Amino acid sequence: MRVIGTAGHVDHGKSTLIAALTGVHPDRLKEEIEREMTIELGFGWLTLPDGEEIGIVDVPGHRDFIGNMLAGIGGIDAVVLVIAADEGVMPQTKEHLAILDLLKIPSGMVALTKIDLVSDPEWLDLVEAEIRESLAGTVLEGAPFVRVSSKTGAGLDEFLGTLSKLLKNKPTKLDLGRPRLPIDRAFSIAGFGTVVTGTLADGKLSLGDEVLILPSAKKGRVRGLQTHKKKEEFSVPGSRTAVNISGVSLEDIRRGEVVTKPGQYQITRRLDARFRLLEDISQPLKHNTEVKLFVGASETIATLRLLGVETLNPGEEAWIQLELRDPIVTVRGDRYILRRPSPAETLGGGVIVDDQPKGRHKRFDKKIIAKLTSLAEGSPADVLLEVSLAKGADTLENLVKLARLEEAESKEAIEELFAEGKIVSLEKDYLIASAQWEELKTRTLQMTKAYHEKFPLRGGIPREELKSRLK
Repeated sequence: MRVIGTAGHVDHGKSTLIAALTGVHPDRLKEEIEREMTIELGFGWLTLPDGEEIGIVDVPGHRDFIGNMLAGIGGIDAVVLVIAADEGVMPQTKEHLAILDLLKIPSGMVALTKIDLVSDPEWLDLVEAEIRESLAGTVLEGAPFVRVSSKTGAGLDEFLGTLSKLLKNKPTKLDLGRPRLPIDRAFSIAGFGTVVTGTLADGKLSLGDEVLILPSAKKGRVRGLQTHKKKEEFSVPGSRTAVNISGVSLEDIRRGEVVTKPGQYQITRRLDARFRLLEDISQPLKHNTEVKLFVGASETIATLRLLGVETLNPGEEAWIQLELRDPIVTVRGDRYILRRPSPAETLGGGVIVDDQPKGRHKRFDKKIIAKLTSLAEGSPADVLLEVSLAKGADTLENLVKLARLEEAESKEAIEELFAEGKIVSLEKDYLIASAQWEELKTRTLQMTKAYHEKFPLRGGIPREELKSRLK
């Protein structure tokens, strides 16, 4: 099941287009209806001409609600950039496009709306040319265009056909068996209790599963599941999912938390990442800048530490370490956005390369830069080795999940590491990096020798003491 999202400037007809396609207007709040403006995320469902059912996330276009837009756009398979024919590219068109590009949204199309308000065909051609120029060099360069009118229905059939073709050959979501549902909405239904919704990013959730809400660590059980408004026994990666959870009250949950299973994820207050500063930012970015981090459906204040550079100029990239005010759940490979808290503006974004770094890095440590480069650009074997070095002894299954490698990649990677002698097999299917194993053996011998010299009449260093000192 695929999920698409809308994007575009306020009042360009995103919600009206969804209503024309589905028969249901996504705006549900009284204030939204009165102001004729989307504020919160809206949701819809649609059956395409080829029979595929898809979910729709409708996002607000006003600059004051970018945070809400970011909470819903991260897990989509494709985007519909909506631009009104009578106005063309506007400020939030540009900001939304920059965000889509930073998040590397897999695919998309452009809906040129409100064509009933434009009587001159040449004007439409000029607007389309302007839009194509704006899309150059982004993830939407070369995206298909459809001219539509939600009022008259013109172009809607073509829109559906184009969307169907767009989604047809897109790969399914990576499934590593680690359920992760970023919560973008939570509410309570009389007689049922707490319900949370989101786009399932990984793994499978099933009826009766014990679940853990992170980072609050609240435990509950899956009482009911719906995907695309249908009751299901389980949900799969990529699907819009509503989860009825027993044992957890609405007051215990907030947007941005994650529904998972016990033992799958760790919370973090520190991240290593690759970051690109947008070209149109007016001044260089300084070390220790306070920013607002958006990843998945979460947002939190963070301190940005530049690694390897003194400052970062507009349009440039660098390694960064983010120190977070609040704990979150994220994984290697997640894409993120950074905004300036005040005055509010989108600064840039990138990809997380390590969600569990060991402490605060020295800014100009060449070994750290080399490690981050290997995690981001190395082969599957390089990545698996770096994860093993960071994690220590663990099972192959866990290391592969942490490295976020597919089955074929992981098989080749582990064979390569064994062949090159870079990894060692221990008892109970545990693996450890060879360099780490040699270091552990050396330290063990040194500690044992020192203990015997200090306590020559004792039989040897107690096991628990040795384990504690080796950590």
